[in-house]
Amino acid sequence: MPKVMQVDPRDHVLIALEDLKAGEVVRLGGKSWTLATPVPRKHKFLSEARQTGDPVLMYGVLVGRAREPIPAGAVLTVANLKHDISEFSSIRHPQPEAMGAPSGLEAWRQKTFLGYHRADGQVGTRNYWLVIPLVFCENRNIATLRQAFEEELGYAAPSRYRRQVAHLARLYRERGADWMASADSTALEQALEDASERLFPHVDGLRFLLHEGGCGGTREDARNLCALFAGYLHHPNVAGATVLSLGCQHSQASILMEELGKRDPEFNKPLILLDQQTVGRESTLMDCAIRETFAGLVEADGCSRAPAPLSSLTLGLKCGGSDGFSGISANPAIGYTSDLLVALGGKTILAEFPELCGVEQSIVDRCAAQASADRFVALMRDYAARARAVGSGLEMNPSPGNIQDGLITDAMKSAGAARKAGTAPVSAVLDYPEYAVRAGLNLLCTPGNDVECVTGEVGAGASIVLFTTGLGTPTGNPIAPVLKIATNTPLTQRMPDIIDIDTGPVISGNTTIEQMGEQILDRVIDVASGTVLTCAEQLGQHDFIPWKRGVSL
Repeated sequence: MPKVMQVDPRDHVLIALEDLKAGEVVRLGGKSWTLATPVPRKHKFLSEARQTGDPVLMYGVLVGRAREPIPAGAVLTVANLKHDISEFSSIRHPQPEAMGAPSGLEAWRQKTFLGYHRADGQVGTRNYWLVIPLVFCENRNIATLRQAFEEELGYAAPSRYRRQVAHLARLYRERGADWMASADSTALEQALEDASERLFPHVDGLRFLLHEGGCGGTREDARNLCALFAGYLHHPNVAGATVLSLGCQHSQASILMEELGKRDPEFNKPLILLDQQTVGRESTLMDCAIRETFAGLVEADGCSRAPAPLSSLTLGLKCGGSDGFSGISANPAIGYTSDLLVALGGKTILAEFPELCGVEQSIVDRCAAQASADRFVALMRDYAARARAVGSGLEMNPSPGNIQDGLITDAMKSAGAARKAGTAPVSAVLDYPEYAVRAGLNLLCTPGNDVECVTGEVGAGASIVLFTTGLGTPTGNPIAPVLKIATNTPLTQRMPDIIDIDTGPVISGNTTIEQMGEQILDRVIDVASGTVLTCAEQLGQHDFIPWKRGVSL
């Protein structure tokens, strides 16, 4: 295994694949360098000296400028490198077809997954009933419904811990002070196996989307919240929904229905809308919600899985807790997966606009239509202007964990993050929280914030999310499976309960980006068919945070 690698021949940096010592001689491609400083694994060092103000390229693009003279062989840090990016415009410079386009597509065209076919032609990977509040005032009622339905219908999570407490409580009631002596692991495991069977075997669960919005904010936020919920109601993983409204809030039911009509004018899923100020007593509201939701579950249970082509899938592409290996293992791997699915006629969604800072021109050049290029540039500039207006900037995106693990500037982080998009043309550019309808690679304006971004991607129709991580994050979603993909093997070994796929073999040279991308698509088929649950699903990780259209990086 080589000790270093270079991503692009134009780059001024090499990436350390293992910890390197000062004075050590490293070799690559017939050249050698004597290290001027120690270089930690995942970090970068200069392949040629830079003077103050000189540009530094990585992934073939500008990722920063030298703050001071830096000798060849010296590690890059926040002290000697500052963020900088190239200028960009909406003028496209279309590139010839990328090398390494997916091959062997005919075999993939023969593959199918088992999904839930909806009346509008979409195909879901799960079958959920949604229960949502249009305003935070209804959160307590939603929580009460959650407890009643999940516990009585066998969906309660995390069931292992709930049953463990119940088991210990029973022992204490029966044996008093001697309870601990009886709390052996065998009895506990037996108690955990005594799970109640689900009454509705074809309903994967009920999902309760608590939030803190709907009133007291801007009218833009209120409409966006309704539009986001409309995307979730229209989503192929949703069989129907119960919606509770107080009545006087900004996020009105009429706005929800208007936004739903934009996504599906023929919407015909079961939808229960209840307004507390109209109904009156809370007990009346809850009785009605329970009866009608139960009837909806009976209807939802009538839908079962059937074969569907891979072109029916929509994949969200996301990275979080990124490290210095993200751009060379996991991100390009799911980029190849994206290219495969796009070539098969499916949809993929790349979001996180703050993490496209520095690669704007390459994205513009990939836009299939000038209107898409114009919209992308307008959204990027608007986002940057909002950040500057509150004394921030996109260059402040990298977290302490990112920097510690080798992502020194936002441009460096963005250049690696953009590799999740593979090489396919950009078919559409969407503003949050629009819904993806065009086959191919879609760009969606969201923050980089993990949960806000995944929430938005799913609201845009992602039926599965591919989430790469170098540091580890448990992020999940209420209705779409989130596949967690590690950039390195040590992370997989350290946090195996949250990692689904290890792309570390790309770093070690034991597999290629293309082979790993195909392995990921195979796993996607298993997850989409319901034969495999993601780690986030097993842990009951149902994160949901609507984006208030402010500055979130």
